Amino acid sequence: MPMKRPHLVELLTALGLILVPFVLPHLGFSPSTINRILIWGLFGLGFDILFGYTGLLSFGQSALYGTGGMFAAYLLTEAGFPNVIAAIFIGAIAAGVVGYLVGLIALKRTGIYFAMITVAIAEVFYFVEFNPLSDFTGGENGLPGVPAPQIAFGSTVLKFNTDWTMYMFLAFWYFIGIVIALRIVRSPVGAILSAIRDNPLRASALGHNIHGYKLTAFVVAAIYAGFAGGLLGTMQGFMPPDAFLFETSGQLVMQTAIGGSGTLFGPLVGAAVWLYLSDFFQNVLQLGATWKLVLGVVFVLLVFFLRRGIVGGIVDLYRLATGGRKAVDPDEAAETSAGTAFDPTAIEAMPSRRRGDAPVSGPILQATGLSKRYGGLFANSDIDFSIEHGEMRGIIGPNGAGKSTFFKMLTCEIAPTSGKIVFEGRDITGMGVTDVCQLGLTKSYQINQLFDRLTVRQNLIIAALGETRGKFKLDLFKGLHKVPGLDERVENTAALVNLTRRLDTAVSELAYGEKRRLEIGLALATSPSLLLLDEPLAGMSPRERVETVALLKAIARGRTMIVIDHDMDALFELVGKVTVLQEGRVLVEGTPAEIKTNAKVQEAYLGGVHGEVA
Repeated sequence: MPMKRPHLVELLTALGLILVPFVLPHLGFSPSTINRILIWGLFGLGFDILFGYTGLLSFGQSALYGTGGMFAAYLLTEAGFPNVIAAIFIGAIAAGVVGYLVGLIALKRTGIYFAMITVAIAEVFYFVEFNPLSDFTGGENGLPGVPAPQIAFGSTVLKFNTDWTMYMFLAFWYFIGIVIALRIVRSPVGAILSAIRDNPLRASALGHNIHGYKLTAFVVAAIYAGFAGGLLGTMQGFMPPDAFLFETSGQLVMQTAIGGSGTLFGPLVGAAVWLYLSDFFQNVLQLGATWKLVLGVVFVLLVFFLRRGIVGGIVDLYRLATGGRKAVDPDEAAETSAGTAFDPTAIEAMPSRRRGDAPVSGPILQATGLSKRYGGLFANSDIDFSIEHGEMRGIIGPNGAGKSTFFKMLTCEIAPTSGKIVFEGRDITGMGVTDVCQLGLTKSYQINQLFDRLTVRQNLIIAALGETRGKFKLDLFKGLHKVPGLDERVENTAALVNLTRRLDTAVSELAYGEKRRLEIGLALATSPSLLLLDEPLAGMSPRERVETVALLKAIARGRTMIVIDHDMDALFELVGKVTVLQEGRVLVEGTPAEIKTNAKVQEAYLGGVHGEVA
């Protein structure tokens, strides 16, 4: 969906940068402090893309900051490189290359282990700068004599050798940096990064190569860090060794938290608060070494009372002042939630996927001898299973029968211990969940796996991008609305699951039944040729079950589906054939009528009491 005012943020940023020299000095900011704020803000832009948008907390950014700065400073002071701006760019590229190599190592782990690896990497870089490479970096002395930048226009030469001319130079590059960052977070890649932050496993199951996108975010953050490091050297005329200090990374994290992560402007605002207070405590209040203690207390208070940071708090206040999100009328919300009319024309606009020369008749999926063993326990044992194109199959069985494990093997979430799975004539045994989703095989989950911090529209966009772009594509500067067919697919999917009126509602505000429909909608938006539904009616009220059964009947037309559910009345109404599992094996297969009267099924469910299965 195109933004109504796509360039408003950029225009306001430019206006703010123009006004800064006329405003901030009157508030007690010195020109050198303002310039330092801009460098920290530019440094923080990359970190915010990595942490605020992708959810990767790195304490190793100082290594990349120092690498870019030292590389540029060495070119300018020791290698005799003549062009300052070109040297800064080369330093940024060098930091990006190093970031790529570091990312290959660090991203092998997630969560706290990733963060700890980045801490270790920062310490390694600090040691290397001070010891083996001290002849190139100056060791504890750093690299003095870094020239100020200058630009020649014919016979006219612009020299940025004073505080305010340097401000013009830095403000220009900060503006370029924020424009690029905004393009990235508004792009398809930006949408997927937000998905990874919220729910990386579901992003992967929707066909996205999350490792590739995490590595992209890491490299982008490294380039920003390296560029900021180069600017630091030219601003000071000296590249300091403390750029490599772990304290530098810690300060960046705290500034981003103070300003507000996931806002892009948070690091700049956080840097302004941090540097102003540090100067104030040291130079005005003369606190000496205790200034860090006082600043730490201020940091804790700010984070405690402004959980989304200063910028996040301002955004929240603006929403409150303007009425926040559009209030939903209770009657309208009830009508939206309770509606059972699903648009059948949406199905025609979202055909199930076919790739290459995949057959359109016969079995779409065949599993042979499928087994899964955990230690000495078999969750599934020697299952043979086949489903035809266009068939709607039900799978039932008592608790512990192995239904969920079987589903996970079919979608390649877990690898079978033995056996073979063939999908549309292709052996997919051992493939990953991302690859099989790209082939057209996906599922909805028993427990909702949604992107809760995003809107319904954003959730559906993330799902649809996996099919429209493939599992990895670096369209970093392409607007979402420019992806062919994306808006149409999102609108059609929302209509199909009856969430059109809720497209711009946060997922956290949806009713449970709406979340279940959205869960199915995410799977549908990938245009699967085979859709697996794991207990789609679980936890629903009677009314919500009626609505969801109507939805399943609508989406079943022209699709191949496998459904697990414990509500056998609803399941028998939907499917044409039922497979019964017991103790990890296929007990029997047949039509709903045959299953209802089958003695083996009665034995499995009712312990031998004869009568129809309810």
